[in-house]
Amino acid sequence: MEDEEGPEYGKPDFVLLDQVTMEDFMRNLQLRFEKGRIYTYIGEVLVSVNPYQELPLYGPEAIARYQGRELYERPPHLYAVANAAYKAMKHRSRDTCIVISGESGAGKTEASKHIMQYIAAVTNPSQRAEVERVKDVLLKSTCVLEAFGNARTNRNHNSSRFGKYMDINFDFKGDPIGGHIHSYLLEKSRVLKQHVGERNFHAFYQLLRGSEDKQLHELHLERNPAVYNFTHQGAGLNMTVHSALDSDEQSHQAVTEAMRVIGFSPEEVESVHRILAAILHLGNIEFVETEEGGLQKEGLAVAEEALVDHVAELTATPRDLVLRSLLARTVASGGRELIEKGHTAAEASYARDACAKAVYQRLFEWVVNRINSVMEPRGRDPRRDGKDTVIGVLDIYGFEVFPVNSFEQFCINYCNEKLQQLFIQLILKQEQEEYEREGITWQSVEYFNNATIVDLVERPHRGILAVLDEACSSAGTITDRIFLQTLDMHHRHHLHYTSRQLCPTDKTMEFGRDFRIKHYAGDVTYSVEGFIDKNRDFLFQDFKRLLYNSTDPTLRAMWPDGQQDITEVTKRPLTAGTLFKNSMVALVENLASKEPFYVRCIKPNEDKVAGKLDENHCRHQVAYLGLLENVRVRRAGFASRQPYSRFLLRYKMTCEYTWPNHLLGSDKAAVSALLEQHGLQGDVAFGHSKLFIRSPRTLVTLEQSRARLIPIIVLLLQKAWRGTLARWRCRRLRAIYTIMRWFRRHKVRAHLAELQRRFQAARQPPLYGRDLVWPLPPAVLQPFQDTCHALFCRWRARQLVKNIPPSDMPQIKAKVAAMGALQGLRQDWGCRRAWARDYLSSATDNPTASSLFAQRLKTLQDKDGFGAVLFSSHVRKVNRFHKIRNRALLLTDQHLYKLDPDRQYRVMRAVPLEAVTGLSVTSGGDQLVVLHARGQDDLVVCLHRSRPPLDNRVGELVGVLAAHCQG
Repeated sequence: MEDEEGPEYGKPDFVLLDQVTMEDFMRNLQLRFEKGRIYTYIGEVLVSVNPYQELPLYGPEAIARYQGRELYERPPHLYAVANAAYKAMKHRSRDTCIVISGESGAGKTEASKHIMQYIAAVTNPSQRAEVERVKDVLLKSTCVLEAFGNARTNRNHNSSRFGKYMDINFDFKGDPIGGHIHSYLLEKSRVLKQHVGERNFHAFYQLLRGSEDKQLHELHLERNPAVYNFTHQGAGLNMTVHSALDSDEQSHQAVTEAMRVIGFSPEEVESVHRILAAILHLGNIEFVETEEGGLQKEGLAVAEEALVDHVAELTATPRDLVLRSLLARTVASGGRELIEKGHTAAEASYARDACAKAVYQRLFEWVVNRINSVMEPRGRDPRRDGKDTVIGVLDIYGFEVFPVNSFEQFCINYCNEKLQQLFIQLILKQEQEEYEREGITWQSVEYFNNATIVDLVERPHRGILAVLDEACSSAGTITDRIFLQTLDMHHRHHLHYTSRQLCPTDKTMEFGRDFRIKHYAGDVTYSVEGFIDKNRDFLFQDFKRLLYNSTDPTLRAMWPDGQQDITEVTKRPLTAGTLFKNSMVALVENLASKEPFYVRCIKPNEDKVAGKLDENHCRHQVAYLGLLENVRVRRAGFASRQPYSRFLLRYKMTCEYTWPNHLLGSDKAAVSALLEQHGLQGDVAFGHSKLFIRSPRTLVTLEQSRARLIPIIVLLLQKAWRGTLARWRCRRLRAIYTIMRWFRRHKVRAHLAELQRRFQAARQPPLYGRDLVWPLPPAVLQPFQDTCHALFCRWRARQLVKNIPPSDMPQIKAKVAAMGALQGLRQDWGCRRAWARDYLSSATDNPTASSLFAQRLKTLQDKDGFGAVLFSSHVRKVNRFHKIRNRALLLTDQHLYKLDPDRQYRVMRAVPLEAVTGLSVTSGGDQLVVLHARGQDDLVVCLHRSRPPLDNRVGELVGVLAAHCQG
C-alpha cells in the first residue's frame, strides 16, 4: 500500500491515525479527497467518498492490478474489497457478502456496479457460453432495475428508491452460474406525487421521450410529460446533469436492449409499456359530482371518459368493469349477499391512487421475478457439481432525515438500525474469534449498543410497528392522532422516544402529529400523518379481480390474488410494516451467515459538485455511519495484525538477522529478532500465526526504516539484475555466433558436395554439362558460385572450341560478335548458315560477273595493299532524293568501297575503315543497313541478289565488322 501512496496523501487506513478524534478523522478524509484518493480503509472496511466526476480508477488495467492481490498490497479501492470477497469465496469456500451503505447520493449504486464489473471481468477464463449468459444478465439487470426503481431526487439524480440485495451463485471453479435479487420497500408513493425538483421513476419519462411516434400513438400518449399528473412535476428535469449520454431517449433504448439480452420476449416488453401508459392515463382521471343519478353511481362521474377507454384498452379489460371499479366497490354482507357501494369523489380518488401504486408495485415485482427466473441456476445437482458458494451484494438506502419524515423514512431508518446492529456485532465477533484463534487475551470493548432502539421499533405487542398494526386492525375509526397517543402511553419512559405531548417545551414538534426517535445516527422527527393508511396499504378487491381477468397474460400473472371469490373468507393480509420487518429479519439472518465486507459511502456535499467537501455535512455522515466507533473497535485491542510470513516479507530488510533470508528456527523467531533490534518488542503480542501490533507508531517506525533502505536495495537489485541480463545477453550472443559459424560450415560443405555430385558428368562430350542446373547457393557463397559459373563457362567454351578446325575460327568469331551485338534485338540474323563473306567472287551468287569482279579486286589490292576481303555483296543504294541504284559493297581490312556493277565494278567511293563509326540495322526481317562514317554522309544500302533468295546477310555484315574491330 505504501509503495504507491506516500505521506503526502494522508493515512490510507484510519486505524493508523495518531489520535482517534473527529477532527483528525475529517482532516485525513479531506486531505485524501483533495489528492484524488476517494477510498480509505478502516481495517477491512472501505470508506468511499463520491467524487461527482469520472476518475481514471477503473477499467481492465486497474482490474489486473488488483486481481489476486491481498487487501493491503495496493492502495484502497473497491476492486480490492471485491477481490477479497471473491478470494474468500473461491479459496475457502465461504459464502461472503458486500454491504454497501450510505445516504442517498453517496455513490452506493455506482459502487455496486463497479463490484459487479470486477466479478464479471475476473471470472470465466474459459469463456463458457452459459457462464457468459449469466454474466450478461447480471450486468444488464442493473440497467433495467434502475429504470423501474430509481428516480431523480433533490439529493441524487439517480436515487435508488428501493433496497436491493443480490446473491450471485458460483460453481467450484469460481464462475458465476446464477443469481437471485431481493427487493425491499419500493417507494411506490412516488408514483402519485413528488417534491419540487424531483421526478417520478425513470421508466415513465423514458417511455414518453424515447418511444417512436407510432408507438406513442398506439398507447394514446403524448411526448410531453407535463400533460400527465403523475409526471407533471418532473417534466422539465433530466435524468442526470452529467452527460447527454444518459438522456431519457438513449436510456430507453438501452433499457429495451437490456431487457432483450436478459430474455424478455417482445410481447412482454410491449405489455410493460402498456401498463406504464395505463398508469399515466389513470392518473389523469378526475371525478365530478352529478345532480341526477342514472348510469352513474351515486351521482359520481368521470370527467373525461376517453381516459377510461384508454385504460381499458391498455389493460385488456372490459370498459364497463373499469368504470364500475373506479366509481364503486362491491362488498359481501354477512349473508354473503353482494352489495355495490358507490364512492364519493374523495373515495374514488383514493381508490384510483391506490390502484396506480399497486399496479406499479406489482409491475416492479414482476420485473424482478422475471429476471430471477432467467438467473436461477439450471440443472445443478450438489452431489454431482459440488456445493455452490455465494457472494451477496447489498445496495440499500442509507439513513434519511428530511424536513418532513413519514412512514417510508421510518422504515428506512429502522433498516439502518438493524444493519448497524449487525455491523457492530459482526465486527466485534470477528475480533473476538481472531483473538481466540491466535491465543490472544480478549479485551472487552465499550460501544453504543442500539439494540434498545431496534427493540423500540420491533418489540412484540409494545413496539411501534406492533402498535401500528393494532391500530390498522382495530374496529372503528382509528386516526393517526390516536395512534400517536397510544405510542406516548407505551413509551413515555423510553430514553430514545419523545413527542410534544411528553415534552411540551420542545416547540420543534407539533401536538398530535410528531414524535421523535433518538437513532444511533441522530435524532429524527416523524410525522404520523398517513402512517395508518401507508401501513394498511389497502386496495379494493374489485381492482384485483379486474386485473386478474385481463386477457393480457403478463398483467394477469401479476395479480394471482384476484382469483379469490369476493365471498371467500381469508386471513387478514400482513401490513406493509410487518412485511418489511420480516424481510429485514430475514436479511439480517442471511448476512449474519456470511463473511461480511463493508463499503461505507459518503456524500461530500449537497450541491453534487466535483472537488468540494463540506466538512459539516460529512461530519454528520461519519457520525451516523459509526465510522469513528468502528476505528475505536478496531484499535481497542491491536491496531494491526499480520501473518509472520507477510510481516517478514515487508520488513526483513530492516534487520541484519533476517536479510535476505533468516536462518532461525521459525518465522515467529525471526520476527521476534527483528522487533528486538528495533526495540519494539514491548508494543506487540505474538499469536500462533500472526503478529499483533498495538500502536500505529510501531508501524510508522518500521515503515520509515523500510523507506530509508528501499532505494539502496533497489539500486543493488538493479545492479545485480543488469549484470545478470548482460551475462545472459553475452552467453546468448556467443551461442548464436557459434551456431551461425557451424551452420555456415555445414551449408558450405553441403553446397560443395552438391556441386560435386551434379558436375560429375560434365566432362562427357558433346554437351559438356550444358543442361546441368546450378543449385541455389547460400548467401555467403553467392560470389564464389558466380566465379565458378564464369570459370565453368570458359572451360566449356574451351572444350568446344578446341575441336573446331582453324579455317572455321574466323567465321565462329564473327558469329559470336554478331550474337553479342544482335541477341534479343533482331530475331533472324543468319546464324544457322555458313558465312561465305565474299559473295561477289562466288560463281554461285554472282555467276555472270564473278571473273570481272576478281580482276577489279586484284587491281584494288595492288593499289591499296589490303590484306583480306571481309565482306562483299550486291546492294541497292538509296540516296537523299529517295532514288534507288544498283551498287556493290566491298569491305576489306582497310577500306569500305562502294562499287558500280554496271561499269565493271568501278570504285565510286572509298572510305578508310578507321573512319567508319558505326552500323545501324532494323529489328525486322529486311536487309536495310546504314553505315556511318566520320566527316562523310551516311551510306544507306539494302542487301539483295542473294542465293538462295531472301537470304539474311545483315547479321553476317555486322558480325564480320564487329569481329574485325574487336581483333
